[in-house]
Amino acid sequence: MNVFILCTGRSGSTTFIKACKHADNFTASHESRVKELGASRLNYPENHIEGDNRLSWMLGELDEKYSNDAFYIHLTRDRAQTARSFNQRWNFKSSIIFAFAEGIKMRRYRRLSKDEKYQLCLDYYDTVNKNIQFFLKDKTQKMTIDLSDIKNGLIEFWEKAGVQGNIEEAVKELNVSHNATKKKGIFKKLFSK
Repeated sequence: MNVFILCTGRSGSTTFIKACKHADNFTASHESRVKELGASRLNYPENHIEGDNRLSWMLGELDEKYSNDAFYIHLTRDRAQTARSFNQRWNFKSSIIFAFAEGIKMRRYRRLSKDEKYQLCLDYYDTVNKNIQFFLKDKTQKMTIDLSDIKNGLIEFWEKAGVQGNIEEAVKELNVSHNATKKKGIFKKLFSK
């Protein structure tokens, strides 16, 4: 069985995958096939957990290939926090928010006001999450995990999906901030309480 972590990005998917690397009966990768084209793009090995926010733009193909034979996690984060995080990434030309603004919304980011940039980040958040929710409405093996409760979500996922491995080490991985926009990431703030 394959597992797909669907999300907007900026929501803990890298850290979630790092935790899943402590599984014994699954492999786990983050954005491992992003440069592949056609059928090769979704050609993941059996018993693999993949986190990739760009999958939200390939849901038709994902459904065609895996449908109800996979387990899906909708990884979410607070809307305003996610938008603020994306709003700090306009200078990353490979950022999905830059591609969304310039390619999908046809808005030149250099001509946008600060408020318009933030509004585009909110629009991206809403669009991607609605796409994922629509995709998941008829899926039988799924769950939503909010970043604010990622520890309990990870533990529940391991039980539901039959993941075997070192759950204690997996949970410890959640204390490490991976791919954070700022040096002091969300995970340190979440677990330092």
